[in-house]
Amino acid sequence: MPQYARLSLMVIAITLIACSKQEAATGSSAAAPTPIAAAAPAVVVKIGQVSPMSGPIAHLGKDNEHGATLAVADLNTQGIEIGGKKIRFELMSEDDQGDPRIGTQVAQRLVDAKVAGVIGHLNSGTTIPASKIYADAGIPQISPSATNPTYTKQGYKTAFRVIANDIQQGRALGEFAVDHLKAKRVAIIDDRTAYGQGLANQFEAVIKAKGAWVVGREFTTNSATDFNTILTSLKAKKPDLVFYGGMDAQAGPLAKQMDNLGLKTKLIGGDGWQSPEFIKLAGPAAEGQYASSCGVPHDKMPGYATFNDKFKKTFGTDVQIYAPYEYDATMVLVDAMKRANSTDPTIYLPELSKTSYKGITGNIAFDYKGDVKNGAVTVYQVKNGQWQVLSTVGGAD
Repeated sequence: MPQYARLSLMVIAITLIACSKQEAATGSSAAAPTPIAAAAPAVVVKIGQVSPMSGPIAHLGKDNEHGATLAVADLNTQGIEIGGKKIRFELMSEDDQGDPRIGTQVAQRLVDAKVAGVIGHLNSGTTIPASKIYADAGIPQISPSATNPTYTKQGYKTAFRVIANDIQQGRALGEFAVDHLKAKRVAIIDDRTAYGQGLANQFEAVIKAKGAWVVGREFTTNSATDFNTILTSLKAKKPDLVFYGGMDAQAGPLAKQMDNLGLKTKLIGGDGWQSPEFIKLAGPAAEGQYASSCGVPHDKMPGYATFNDKFKKTFGTDVQIYAPYEYDATMVLVDAMKRANSTDPTIYLPELSKTSYKGITGNIAFDYKGDVKNGAVTVYQVKNGQWQVLSTVGGAD
């Protein structure tokens, strides 16, 4: 029993004893006071959250954690009752460092802690191996940011995502590169992660189908900082566009080193580096570069303005990329519990596939694989030091 409940019962007991003694001493025939029942303590329901909160993309991991933190705080102000019991949600946050091996370790830790559901992971490379652990335990998992199609192609009934996948994103980027930028000679670099390589493969397939020529395909790692050897090789091949599949921690220095080497062609990539951090890391070399993001622009999100104000007041920082999706993923998880009238994963899991939820990022429903329906992809360009919207594909209700 929580300490505050024990103290309340002690106060009541002491009061009753004192009143009985007074009645005995005075011979009073007045009725004894009616005891006041102590309020039953809320049942604690744990929700897991996993993202890389250390390492080169810790800023993105904390961004995700902040989204879940706000969601749990908002839920706990609602006085939610499920199964006739008042519920208090508790966030159990884990750091997977963006490492698949550590990702599986923290996934098992959350299973052992008997969390009711998991929001995460951030990276496809950690989300995919962790998903088997959650599936084996029957624990629902909603990723706010993993875009590799493999995640939901494995057939796990526990796997969902609230963001478009890389088939959609690769198509949008490839068509933009050829149709809008008129790219003919394209160089491709990826970081050899499930996300970076997977998106690069999707992009390559689309531009080849549209008649563009891949003049060079290079790879690096998600911890590299020196790209001069790769870029020198590609410069000799005279590409008119360079694609990078990876995260902002590498994309920023890559753009800067392209500029230093006189490789003046534009850089294009996906949601992993469509962030304020990319602009900070690239400096003046960020200007004019292109990247996509899975979702509609912030001004088209029905609840973004209110969310953003609360986010800044609470954490004193700007949203990076995925925090709004993390918030919605948490709300979707609890919405399924409420509809099932149970926090038991085996009972509320079937309700997740029936989701029709109006979130701050838009309307959320899932297809038979667990992918969000009508996932949008928006292409941006850095103009005057800010990401500016160029076009959006998908996202219709």
